[in-house]
Amino acid sequence: MVGGRWFDGMGSAGSIFWLQYAYAPPVFRKVAESVPPISLTQILPSQCLVCHAWPARPLCDECAARFRADVPRCDSCAEPISAGIIRCGACLTDPPPLDRCIAALSYEWPWWLYIRRFKFQHDLGLAATLSQLLLAAPGARDLLGRADCVLPIPSSAKRLEERGYNPALLIARAVAPNHCRMDVLERPVDHPPQRSLKRAERLHNVRGAFAINAKRASDLNGKRVVLVDDVMTTGATLHEAARVLRRAGAAAVAALVLARD
Repeated sequence: MVGGRWFDGMGSAGSIFWLQYAYAPPVFRKVAESVPPISLTQILPSQCLVCHAWPARPLCDECAARFRADVPRCDSCAEPISAGIIRCGACLTDPPPLDRCIAALSYEWPWWLYIRRFKFQHDLGLAATLSQLLLAAPGARDLLGRADCVLPIPSSAKRLEERGYNPALLIARAVAPNHCRMDVLERPVDHPPQRSLKRAERLHNVRGAFAINAKRASDLNGKRVVLVDDVMTTGATLHEAARVLRRAGAAAVAALVLARD
């Protein structure tokens, strides 16, 4: 903590300033996560992870323009589809529990490089870069503007202790600082990471993974909810969370994800 504020990293610059709080008491971590992070990339020059331009941001304007393409996607599952089509055949046949799903990127190079560094290498300074990419997705700002509350997909207590932070929470706070809630949707059970499982196993793995905080259940009645996550593969995690929210009374549930795999 510097000057009473949390600094979360400076992306891929030569030196990284990051305060790890994974082993701090749970109450201390909860307080820390409630304070908006400050990325040193917003203050000091960095280096583009793609072209290595210096000085620049972790993602320079040239690389952002070169590699980010607006791909036509299904409104319900964010799978790539042909232009002019609203929903894919699978979603028309078996509608998912999400009213809308928006993915900013495809999970391919160079985007997987940024996401992996952010999730697995503690490069928290990339939260600012990734959140801007999410906000640039067609329809993202409008979806957030109509939301009553924005909920990050929660981490289990065990996963949070191991990693020290919840990537989805950092992104959700960055894109919706006034509507992000971390006290509604909970993950009381620790299941194996989805990335290590096959499709059928993923679908079964998340059953019963989420619950609603009993003290906040009434906050969902008739509300429009937007879920935020980093990567969507089968959609099992988001779908299970959406079902729980609908049973609790949410009127509409949509999702925003950084990347669709």
